[in-house]
Amino acid sequence: MTTDTERKSDEARIRALLEDRAAATTARDARRFLGYCTPDAVQFDLAPPLQLRGSEALDQGAVEAWYATWDGAIEISLSQVEITVGDDVAFSHSINRMHGTKADGHEVELWSRATVGLRKIDGTWKITHTHDSVPFLMDGSGLAALDLKP
Repeated sequence: MTTDTERKSDEARIRALLEDRAAATTARDARRFLGYCTPDAVQFDLAPPLQLRGSEALDQGAVEAWYATWDGAIEISLSQVEITVGDDVAFSHSINRMHGTKADGHEVELWSRATVGLRKIDGTWKITHTHDSVPFLMDGSGLAALDLKP
C-alpha cells in the first residue's frame, strides 16, 4: 500500500511529466512528447478521428506534420491541474491553453480540457490514455465553443 509520502512523490513526478510533455510541444520534440506513452496508448484528440490506438497514437511523423503547421513556438500551458494517484494507476485533469501562430499567419489561442490516464510500470509513470476536448454549442449548430476562457 502506498504511503502519503509516496503518493505525494508520485503526484510530483506526474506533474513534472505533464509539464515536460507540454514543453516538448513548445520545443517541437515529437519523440520526447510521445516517449511518455505506453505502446498501447489510446488517444481521444481534438482532431479526427474519434480515437487513435497504439502505433496510430504514437505516430511521430503525424506529430511532426502537425508541428509543421505552426510558425514559431507553440505555447502550451496547463492550469487547474488536479492529479489523483493510486498504487499503480493515476489520472489527471486540467484546463490547457495553446497559443501560437499557424503557418498561414492566423494567431491561435485555444483553451481545452484534458484528462490523462497513467499506469506505473516498473516504477515509472507512463501515459495510457489522453482525452482532449472543447465544449460545443448546444444551440443545434454543432459549433465548437472556441472563445471560452477560464
